[in-house]
Amino acid sequence: MEVEFVCSGRVNLAYGALDQRMNQAKSACPALRSWWVWCYGWLIRVPRNARYNPPTLTGSYRGEKMEDGPGAVKTGTSTVGITFKGGVVVGADHRATMGHFVANKSVQKLFKIGDNLALTTAGLVGHAQSLARTLAAEVSLFELRRGDSMTVRGAATLTANILSGRPHWVQLLIVGVDSEGGSVYSIDSAGGSIPDSYCATGSGSPYMYGVLEDGFKDNMSRDDAVALAARSLSASAQRDAASGNGMDLAVITAKDGYVPVDQKEITAILKK
Repeated sequence: MEVEFVCSGRVNLAYGALDQRMNQAKSACPALRSWWVWCYGWLIRVPRNARYNPPTLTGSYRGEKMEDGPGAVKTGTSTVGITFKGGVVVGADHRATMGHFVANKSVQKLFKIGDNLALTTAGLVGHAQSLARTLAAEVSLFELRRGDSMTVRGAATLTANILSGRPHWVQLLIVGVDSEGGSVYSIDSAGGSIPDSYCATGSGSPYMYGVLEDGFKDNMSRDDAVALAARSLSASAQRDAASGNGMDLAVITAKDGYVPVDQKEITAILKK
């Protein structure tokens, strides 16, 4: 089956207007050999009898119903954010899956989006990477225009607004430090934003919460928070088939900004 891509960039046409024009074209000319189909930001032309489904997701383009397509790669995932006295610790595992198949063992799920901000991602890899690029660019533009760092609440609101306008199959953490101290925001695929002292997301989160509920304390030290994050990610890797293959951790403070945790330190913590 041939599919013709007719746009060199994304089409800035309202979903409702596009839907109306497509239906009008089909009604006016039932003998059409092909028509336009909206496929995740691209307008493509397909044969009338092809019954073509987008390769990544099938269902409503408005996001009311999204199901796995044949090429969907999901991160499975365990991610965590923990506040401590003076900053936050954030981390994520490395595994990506396609159903029961481990598709990749070194996927990046922890992203620095600003000197004081980080993002963790769970869900479809394509959506997660696209959002990470967009948020990093928006945070940089904000800093250039305002001459100041974006607050954690501001970054969470920006992310929520992006997702409420066009839902993605993701679950995110926005973590960081500003004048109010360390913050962790959990953001769902439809743009819901909830702050907390600590949070875990992804398929491994039930196993992580058992460790977090037992070990979290207000005003923890940096070392205790890093150890708790490492233990919670290790626990999810033991029981969740979609999580594992190591982890990335980072510490964010007002003084030092975003600082990755050395793998030797993580290894030493897990050996205790």
